[in-house]
Amino acid sequence: MHVGLIIYGSLDALSGGYLYDRMLVRALEEAGHRVALFSLPWRSYPRHLADNWRLDWRARLLAAPVDLWLQDELNHPSLFWFNRTLRKRRPTPIVSIVHHLRSSEAHPRPLLHLYRQVERAYLASVDASLVNSHTTLSTVRALAPTHRPAHVAYPAADHLPAFPEIDAETIAARALLANRLRVLFVGNLIPRKGLHFLLDALAMVGEEIELTVVGSLDLSNDYTNLLRQKINTLHLHPQVRFVGRVDDATLVSLYRSHHVFAAPSYEGFGIAYLEAQRFGLPVIALTIGAAPEVVIDGYTGVLVKPGDSAAIAAALQRLNGDRSLLLAMGLAARLRYTLHPTWNENMNAAVRWLETIATCAAHRRPVLTNQG
Repeated sequence: MHVGLIIYGSLDALSGGYLYDRMLVRALEEAGHRVALFSLPWRSYPRHLADNWRLDWRARLLAAPVDLWLQDELNHPSLFWFNRTLRKRRPTPIVSIVHHLRSSEAHPRPLLHLYRQVERAYLASVDASLVNSHTTLSTVRALAPTHRPAHVAYPAADHLPAFPEIDAETIAARALLANRLRVLFVGNLIPRKGLHFLLDALAMVGEEIELTVVGSLDLSNDYTNLLRQKINTLHLHPQVRFVGRVDDATLVSLYRSHHVFAAPSYEGFGIAYLEAQRFGLPVIALTIGAAPEVVIDGYTGVLVKPGDSAAIAAALQRLNGDRSLLLAMGLAARLRYTLHPTWNENMNAAVRWLETIATCAAHRRPVLTNQG
């Protein structure tokens, strides 16, 4: 099977969504399929909308000898209209890889209306959806009700080079012997990730808790400047450390040396939540998005309402003051990770489903909905 994958930018980009796409490509190639990459440069949303009528882009896709199209849903503005032509001219099945919808994020009302309309049109233009969680599937179904096939293939966290794996004795020693509670945040420094709420919470708990932030610190970014101003205003310099982007080995070291992972953001899945639990870190996340599919509230972490910095602060203070609870949650978090399927298991199942989509299309047979 010859598969065409449409993305923005480079497949090597540092994000959970691109990691998912890379793992899917690897599974397809290991199964003997060929994957051709069709990439568009990152630009503004209006310019992406204009891609639908770019003659060179249209000609390239229409001429591509593929048996199955995979489209990262991130590319929806560049494809929402052109997919109609693609389906008419080339009756090749189109499968959207949906990590989370732009219209599920917080935006000003006029923009949110635009995003909903464009994403709804895009989802109506594809034949099936490969999604990363049942939460994401629900948002897709709510925006564009359809009986078209869908498959849930969870991400995993066994991609990090962690040898040896952390054990119960190490988790116990870390929880019981350290003086200051060390909190870790990993993510892109954008408003949706909620780091500003975490900083507000840190200001409420006192100097006995410290925070390490992993993520690119772009000094020209307005949100980065807001974070720096907040740190200055709240006098958090002694407690907050920015380490920028790090390689996998450094990230593993940071997971091993911290007590709690906190990322109060809306996520379609949240690979970092599972990564943290692999190393026995209780997770502080939100009650919305897919976090409840990954984090068991009260057992492997704490779920708080969006924007509730006081609840984050309360959770941090409780874990800092009750190290037995910190240990129990850490051990439960590690167990939660061990029970989660691996990348190979999840992506191989996704490949088998994609093979069924292509085979049924070739023989013009309907595909039964499979929600994973």
